[in-house]
Amino acid sequence: MRIDILSIFPEMLAGPLETSLLGKAQAEGRLEVALTNIRDFASDKHCSVDDSPYGGGAGMVMKCEPVFAAVESLRSQNSLERVVLLSPRGQRLTQQKVRELAAAPDLVLLCARYEGMDERISDTLVTEEISIGDYVLSGGELPALVLVEAISRMIPGVIGDWESVETDSFFAGRLGPPQYTRPPVFRDLAVPDVLREGNHAAIARWRRKEALRATRIRRPDLLVDLDSEEKKLLAEIEQETPISEREK
Repeated sequence: MRIDILSIFPEMLAGPLETSLLGKAQAEGRLEVALTNIRDFASDKHCSVDDSPYGGGAGMVMKCEPVFAAVESLRSQNSLERVVLLSPRGQRLTQQKVRELAAAPDLVLLCARYEGMDERISDTLVTEEISIGDYVLSGGELPALVLVEAISRMIPGVIGDWESVETDSFFAGRLGPPQYTRPPVFRDLAVPDVLREGNHAAIARWRRKEALRATRIRRPDLLVDLDSEEKKLLAEIEQETPISEREK
C-alpha cells in the first residue's frame, strides 16, 4: 500500500515514519509512505500557500493553487482514488474506517494548517474528511500519523503475530481484555489464577468475558450484535457486578 502525505511541514512527519514498526514495514516493502511539501507547488517567489480569508476574520486560509497542483502531480503518476482531508469537521475515525482504508491500494492525506483549506479543495479534490476526535490541533500532521499508524496494523505482516491485532480494542467491536506479565505478584497484587494455570480454553473465555466487562463499563454503546456466548457472559457479569459498582 502507498500513502502520500501532503503538508507544509513534512519534517514533522519524517522521524516518526522511520521509527519502530512503521519504519520496518517500509523497509520490508509492505508499506510505502511518501511526503510532499505543498510549498514546492506554490507559484510565487515567496512560496506562499496561504492568504487572508474573504469576508474578513482572523487567521489565514490555505490556497487552492498549490494544493491542487500537488495532488494533480501525484495523480499523473497514480490513480489516487481516495484523497482524505484531516479535519475536525470530518467523520470520526473508527476501527471500521481504518480497515476500509487499509484495503485501498493507495491513499492521499492532506494536512491543513491555519484556519483550514479553501472550501473548493474539499468540494473538488477531497473524497472524504476524517477527524481523530472532537478537539482542534494546529494542523493535520499528527492526525495523519495516527491514521498511518492505525492503517499499518491492518496490513498483513506488519505485526508479526496477527493474534495481537485481533485482540486489540475495537478490532472486533469491543474493548480489549486486561493484560498482565511477570512478576505473578507485585505489592500484594496478584495476576488472576486462570492466566497462570495453562488451560487455554479457560483463558480464552476469561479474556472474552473481561473484554465484555470493560466494554460494558466504559463503552456500553459498543455492545451491539451480541452472539449467544456474549449474551451468556454478559448475564454472568450482571450477576457478579452491581450496577452501582460498575458506574464508579
